[in-house]
Amino acid sequence: MAYKIIASQCTQCGSCEFACPSDAISFKGEGYVVDSKKCTECKGEFDTQQCASVCPMPKTCVPA
Repeated sequence: MAYKIIASQCTQCGSCEFACPSDAISFKGEGYVVDSKKCTECKGEFDTQQCASVCPMPKTCVPA
């Protein structure tokens, strides 16, 4: 399973893109998206998902 970004809640601050250790987040079209093929949910690297932990908007980076 990968994470996804709820576009309607995203402020497009870019914090998640820089925090993602697997480079799974990028700006496409009108917002940030998570590449489900690259997303590892930070397993084995961190105790919490980095995108969700740095996001200023609660419950914007969520499990897909």
